[in-house]
Amino acid sequence: MVALFPITIAEMGIDDIDGVQAVERASFPVPWPANAFRHELTQNRNAHYIVAREGDRVVGYAGLWLSLDEAHITTFAVLPEHRRRKIGERMLLDLFDRAERLGAEWLTLEVRASNLPAQRLYEKYGFRPAGIRRRYYSDNNEDAIIMWTDRLRDPALRERIAKLRASIEERG
Repeated sequence: MVALFPITIAEMGIDDIDGVQAVERASFPVPWPANAFRHELTQNRNAHYIVAREGDRVVGYAGLWLSLDEAHITTFAVLPEHRRRKIGERMLLDLFDRAERLGAEWLTLEVRASNLPAQRLYEKYGFRPAGIRRRYYSDNNEDAIIMWTDRLRDPALRERIAKLRASIEERG
């Protein structure tokens, strides 16, 4: 029997980069290099990154950039063997909280047109398709779907997020 540790969500630090790189390599055909994360953490004052840990192991991570009144989710991944355990949802809730604390009015992101599971997750949390970036992904020229939320202070969105949060907390 394998022991499972609780998942914790925390700010990403320099010491997390090796673990983040393992998630990157397992998740994307063209992973970001370690120096890109190092730069984001040390030089980009608009960047905010988190990690999901099981014990000491990084099993997921996500990041956003704050640009005026918009929070742009730049990257988001969970190790394939840890997917479908609500880790992505917990990270997404954390990003909603961070965006709101930072004063963002909206959340936005791009997602591969072929990544239907990610699109369903984002739609569950109130993101809606708003456009397409043609040939956005350099590895295969796949289109990206641009998705946006309603205003983060919108009562309907807040109620949706509160219900989803309660559902996840109730499951442990």
